[in-house]
Amino acid sequence: MPASVPTEPTLTELARTGFTSLDSSAERVGELARASGVATGLLLDAFAIAADPDDAVIAVLQLHERAPGAVSALLADGQAAARFVRVLGASRGLADFFLRHPEQLDVFAEPVVAIPDPDDVRSDLLAVVDGRGTGGPDQAETAWSALRVQYRRRLAELAIFDLTSVDPVAIVDLVAASLAELAGAALDAALDLARQAVSLPEGERAFGRFPAHEVEATRLAIIGMGKAGASELNYVSDVDVIFVADVADGSDLGADRAIEIATRLAMLTMKAISASSVEPDLWEVDPNLRPEGKDGALVRTLDSHVQYYDRWAKSWEFQALLKARPLAGDRALGARYVEAVAPKVWSSASRENFVESVQRMRERVTAHIPDDEIDIQVKLGPGGLRDIEFTVQLLQLVHGRTDASVHQAGTLPALAALADAGYVGRVEAAEFAHDYRVLRLLEHRLQLERLRRTHLMPRGDAELRVIGRASGLAPNATQLREVWQSTRQRVRGLHERLFYRPLLSAVAALPSSGLSLTSEQAEDRLAAIGFRDPRGALAHIGALTAGVSRRATIQRHLLPVMLGWFAEGADPDYGLLAFRRLSDKLGTTHWYLRLLRDSSEAGHRLTRILAGSRYAGELLERTPESVAWLEDDDDLRPRTLAVLSEETKAVVARHGTAEAAAKVLRTARRREVLRLAFAAILERITVEQLGQALSDVTENLVRGLVDAIRAEGAGEFADDGIEFAVIGMGRFGGAELGFGSDADVMYVFRPGRLEGEAAQQRAQKIVSELIRLGSDAHLPLDLDADLRPEGRNGVLARSLDAYRSYYERWSLTWEAQALLRARGVAGDSALIRDFEALADTVRYPAEIDESAVREVKRIKARVENERLPQGADPTRHLKLGRGSLSDVEWFVQLLQLEHASSVPALRTTSTLAALAEAVEAELIAADDAALLRAAWVFASRARSALTLWLNKTTDVLPVDRIQLEGVARLLEYPPGSASMLEQDYLQITRRSRAVFERGFYGTVERHEPSI
Repeated sequence: MPASVPTEPTLTELARTGFTSLDSSAERVGELARASGVATGLLLDAFAIAADPDDAVIAVLQLHERAPGAVSALLADGQAAARFVRVLGASRGLADFFLRHPEQLDVFAEPVVAIPDPDDVRSDLLAVVDGRGTGGPDQAETAWSALRVQYRRRLAELAIFDLTSVDPVAIVDLVAASLAELAGAALDAALDLARQAVSLPEGERAFGRFPAHEVEATRLAIIGMGKAGASELNYVSDVDVIFVADVADGSDLGADRAIEIATRLAMLTMKAISASSVEPDLWEVDPNLRPEGKDGALVRTLDSHVQYYDRWAKSWEFQALLKARPLAGDRALGARYVEAVAPKVWSSASRENFVESVQRMRERVTAHIPDDEIDIQVKLGPGGLRDIEFTVQLLQLVHGRTDASVHQAGTLPALAALADAGYVGRVEAAEFAHDYRVLRLLEHRLQLERLRRTHLMPRGDAELRVIGRASGLAPNATQLREVWQSTRQRVRGLHERLFYRPLLSAVAALPSSGLSLTSEQAEDRLAAIGFRDPRGALAHIGALTAGVSRRATIQRHLLPVMLGWFAEGADPDYGLLAFRRLSDKLGTTHWYLRLLRDSSEAGHRLTRILAGSRYAGELLERTPESVAWLEDDDDLRPRTLAVLSEETKAVVARHGTAEAAAKVLRTARRREVLRLAFAAILERITVEQLGQALSDVTENLVRGLVDAIRAEGAGEFADDGIEFAVIGMGRFGGAELGFGSDADVMYVFRPGRLEGEAAQQRAQKIVSELIRLGSDAHLPLDLDADLRPEGRNGVLARSLDAYRSYYERWSLTWEAQALLRARGVAGDSALIRDFEALADTVRYPAEIDESAVREVKRIKARVENERLPQGADPTRHLKLGRGSLSDVEWFVQLLQLEHASSVPALRTTSTLAALAEAVEAELIAADDAALLRAAWVFASRARSALTLWLNKTTDVLPVDRIQLEGVARLLEYPPGSASMLEQDYLQITRRSRAVFERGFYGTVERHEPSI
């Protein structure tokens, strides 16, 4: 008995030691001191190094109740006590293990100064199960428990080594490798148990068991995948495996029989590790990386595996095989497996779209992280372990085709090999190897705490404090958060610093960091990320970064990031070329360099625009200063017609000739269309807003040109002798223009000072000058007057009286239909009002007879049959195809012809507005209208996207997958969605067509409007 009764510690002593629950812990420490006979001060010294002293003292007290002699002996030995308390303070899971098995406490008696030898560990676990697998189910559970207990004893040894290390960051790879070897040893022991369990003496028979000689002749290799294969396993992690079977040399055992036996062995091996039992399972054995995944056979022969990888394997499967190694079972067979698949792994990067498919897989992983976990995910979140592993594996697969030195399974060995070979800088590789170790250490401590699989950092200060103390990274929650966040931020730049920056070394001088790529290697890397002309891209990089100027220096810092952004686009080659041209124009401009250097948002937006739109790229080359808009969302908003008109009035007033004013007005139009292109590509504008804004820009130009022409023509008179107006028609009249759309117009005049032929000639002169001055080689504007009376055979400009006379005597139904979208856009307001009033009498008839309705339907059918370009697929034509723009617009226009007289709300030039009013008037069901609207919006967006992508106008959805992908990206689809876009369009237009045919051609009940 001790000479004096130990006293309880003071609250100050406890606080200084690291306890937080001071009152309760004071009682527990005092109780432990009295029970063990160890002085309070010595106990406090031991608990001071625990990650969680409060939990540790609880665990020690509980253990003392179970094994008082063993615990007292450990606490009396200062060094043993330190080991004991460190483990219990960092791992409640191991504390629970010792509570179940206090006889294992002697593991703390001696220091663990080195990683256990893998062969010794394997022999140890095999010895534990030797002879235990021959009995029935009860014997099997006893054997499983023995294996699991011995495994956890070995795990505790490893935890002692890990937690007592002076620098746990430095040894994290040793610990991970030892954990992988321990898992392999457990699988070997489990397989040995399985062989014992299924083997029968000769002559005996039983379900699920086989003659001993057949079991012996069945070879089974367990291939480690993932972290187990890479020798970088966690404390608690699924162990990914693939089972490979064969027949022993010299045996006459059939292959099918061997597969049957091997499958039974594999199932029992997994049960020994993972099945529920008295002693909890160790971890899940996951065989789902096998060919065909969960749907595939659990066990295959080597030849069967090879055939699958030759014929059907996907890109991600080859990336997974990069980690494959023999983990347990027949090592020779496992080595043959790895040897057979290795060439396929290292040639996989040459498969079409390999890198893109790998990137999409990474994005899918990130997309599946719950929103409330994304910022606390150590493994999968931004700046987490997967970012490092993904980048390293991608680099290995790109360069491993020709360089065997980077054929490494583990992340850290691969980083070192990539640095040694010059593919990444040594400084950068060392920095990110350190960050990887830090993240792995955090993951280890998170899992060690409860011996459960988790990758989530805790949110509470108390939990973070424990992780910080257990890892040695920080003494409190605040400092651990700083370490964690700074590490994440550095890792976020990993792809740029390890993948893109070395590209510059092939063409430009960089600060010395021990990295270099040959031109061929740089071209390989550029090709791998999506550049179709890597040699040309390399030339652009060289031109941008050559020399010692400030511009070249800034570009050398920018390009590693921007190359990654360009690679995200559908056409990185054009994007880089356009960026080079832009930089040649603006490279010495101080604001441009500042913008690129200081605004990553503007830089990212610029790459997105250039790699996604030749239309915008060409316009930007003409208006390079527009790059400045990318820094401010306000500059990307459409300018109102009122604002544009004020600028135009000032231009016309300032310039003495129409020629001079037109030049400025054409430039302003290019500027505003570019602004709208930016807004559309960056998803800052809807298709309805875009239609209005493009129509406003066109209307503003036409107004300005008409005013300038007429001012110049007036001479000394107050006016030019006539009233004149331009009437917008079609999508221009409906304020629904898209990029590349023609502007349908009609011209009307009314004699004033000039009459008769003189007035006609003056109007014709205004029209010819308008067409001439509006012509722009850089951004064509087609003022199309084909919707005028008599079409192309009619005169370009008519007087208002001539229009009235024509419509009264000769007007056809299609002309009334065309007038539904007529609105004045430029010229004399009084004349515009009078023309629109005249148009109302034609387009909104009091009633329309059945013959006129039939004529509309006949013309629509004729348009479908005759106006489609020869060979065009009617299901893909965005304007005239089935269920597309034409169907929706003709449907709506027929409703207007029939009902606008009695439903004034239908008197609008806008297709979508009229469709909405038709729903309100109960002329069409809301669901049907929604289908028509969806098709109209989709087709309108696709038409504009085609123009943006190709820099030419076309109305046919491309068949070529590259072109379709470019359109899909502009329509906000994720990468690799060409087929999805195609399917969506065909589905939407098919539904729209059904509504159209039912309501336009079909015999349906005529709706009476609801007024």
